[in-house]
Amino acid sequence: MVALSARQRLTYTVHLFKALTKKHHVDLIPFLQQHIKPDAVILDIGANAGNFTRIFSRLAPQGTVHAFEPGSYALSILKRVIALRGLKNVKLHTVGLSDKKMSLELHMPVKQSGSVGFGLAHIGDDRAVDPRETVSEQIPLDRLDDVAAAAKIERVDFIKIDVEGWELRALTGGEQLIACHHPIIMLEMVDRFLQRAGDSSAALFKFLHGHGYDIYRFDESGRTDFLEAPVVDGDIICIPQKV
Repeated sequence: MVALSARQRLTYTVHLFKALTKKHHVDLIPFLQQHIKPDAVILDIGANAGNFTRIFSRLAPQGTVHAFEPGSYALSILKRVIALRGLKNVKLHTVGLSDKKMSLELHMPVKQSGSVGFGLAHIGDDRAVDPRETVSEQIPLDRLDDVAAAAKIERVDFIKIDVEGWELRALTGGEQLIACHHPIIMLEMVDRFLQRAGDSSAALFKFLHGHGYDIYRFDESGRTDFLEAPVVDGDIICIPQKV
């Protein structure tokens, strides 16, 4: 795992305990049930500590959850969550996703308390906006289309993606999969984060529209609003248009 200070090693134990025991995003479960069938094949891209992985595993007991997480800190927690919670329908992929195969630095900001904000781990430099110290490591990145082919992922029904600004790069690397399967896509869209990758909310919105999706903003209660134009920040769900 990435080198940690004594303080960071201590808070790692707290992060692990919370990941194993705390229930996250429970208000969203009825909303997700509308879009995820019991036998669904789900991609959890940016699985982090497994908060959504746990929910997806439960919602699709006859399906498969492919969890993608390249960061060693989050990955160490996620592996324990999968094992100790008995998530037998989860397959773990220890790689990040992008528009091409490469290796880049992943940065975790260090909080004022000294612990790491591993939920905000990101690729790209934004120290002009966020001057905090970071803990960094090299991570492998690959194209979703290539990973899916190698892993024989022959069906995808639902994609959740939260990769702190690398969303468009990851989706671009999976264009064939998206065009073939037209999965529902749930993601976080934050323009400032997307700018770290040289992208924008407008570019992401254009990509999704171009691939035949209607786009809705949603909140933790599951309330949705149809979007005709991109928003700067927000959680969105993308539904394939009926042919």
